[in-house]
Amino acid sequence: MSARAPRGPSHETRTLLLALAGGAPAVAIALAALARVGWDSGLRFTAGGLVLAVWIGAAFALREHVTRPLQTLSNLIAAMREGDTSIRARGAHTDSALGLALWEVNALTEQMRHQRYEALEALSLVRQVMESIDVALFAFDPEGRLRLLNRDAEQLLALPQERALGRDADALGLAETLAGETPRLLDLRLPGRVGRWELRRGTYRHDGRPHQLVVLSDLGRSLREEERQAWQRLIRVLSHEINNSLAPIQSIAGSLRTRADKAGPTDGPDDDVRDGLRVIETRAQSLARFMHAYARLARLPSPRPAAIDVGAAVRRAVALETRVPVEVREGPATTLRADPDQLEQLLINVVRNAADAALETGGRAWVQWSADARGVEVRIEDEGPGLADTANLFVPFFTTKSEGSGIGLALSRQIAEAHGGTLALENREGARGCVATLRLPAGA
Repeated sequence: MSARAPRGPSHETRTLLLALAGGAPAVAIALAALARVGWDSGLRFTAGGLVLAVWIGAAFALREHVTRPLQTLSNLIAAMREGDTSIRARGAHTDSALGLALWEVNALTEQMRHQRYEALEALSLVRQVMESIDVALFAFDPEGRLRLLNRDAEQLLALPQERALGRDADALGLAETLAGETPRLLDLRLPGRVGRWELRRGTYRHDGRPHQLVVLSDLGRSLREEERQAWQRLIRVLSHEINNSLAPIQSIAGSLRTRADKAGPTDGPDDDVRDGLRVIETRAQSLARFMHAYARLARLPSPRPAAIDVGAAVRRAVALETRVPVEVREGPATTLRADPDQLEQLLINVVRNAADAALETGGRAWVQWSADARGVEVRIEDEGPGLADTANLFVPFFTTKSEGSGIGLALSRQIAEAHGGTLALENREGARGCVATLRLPAGA
């Protein structure tokens, strides 16, 4: 509300005029009396000037006495309006009307201070809850502009908060979340993640206007975690049972083959028996290695973070691939906190897949990375045949390679998610081949 200029004299002027008017009769009588006194003219002039000075000075003093408390009250109220509740008025007591008014203003200021602290504490609690829950939260105003989001929502949009706030839901790819029934399942292709989400939406009021609160729960990650735990339980059982059988088979086959090799050609088993024993031993060793590889899924330890130079880690992983040249397109010098062994294993697996694809078509493969305040993004691209079946890429035991174990991508995504990141594999847009995108937060 804007202040308007008063009509007529101000309160201070009216107070001064009233004070002068109240003393004017007495001054007039005093001056008339001085005129009849038998003093010389100089003394009468001095006495008259003194009377006028006292009259005018008292009027101005009265104006100050009346208006100064009002100015104090207005300053206190202005400070409260600006959020400053540290100022207090002096002379606040209940023995007079003015003191009582100042006392009430001080009490109101103290109450507002307590309410402000409670509101700040409640807001801090809400922000802590928003950041700690494992869902993405968005708040939109009636015009569909984003007004609030948490850290998970930032990661989904691949935008920092300061760049996301104020943008239209359409531009963010979230227009679908503001319409339709809830709760429901929704397939969204967001910059930070592609997958299936459970959508819930509610309404709240802010500044007297209705806002919509959108909650997106990543069903894909929860399902993958349940699936991973089921595979881990299965793998532990299989490993235990198969290894219990493989160990004696391999040992007995090896012993029999050694005795057969020592025996003469006439008194020992024939070549077919030796070959059979050799096959049994070889296949037992191969099956043991196979089960050992799958058992790694069940035994992946928690990451032990350390500072890692992203560029150096990428170059080390690329250097291990000698079948096809893999180009390293340098990105910014950046470090993040992650488990060095696990991160390099992830990069080796994904680079090897890109090289396998490039070998099929004689195309190229390359790695590049970028970084910002939120974390690091590594992209491994190839000009291979692309992906025919993207549904089972990260399923253990599933592989499209004749010599593959189906362990590499499943293990790689498990490593990425253990660091709070994501790993996605999809066909390149407008070109042959596919791209693997690894995103890791800076403080993984």
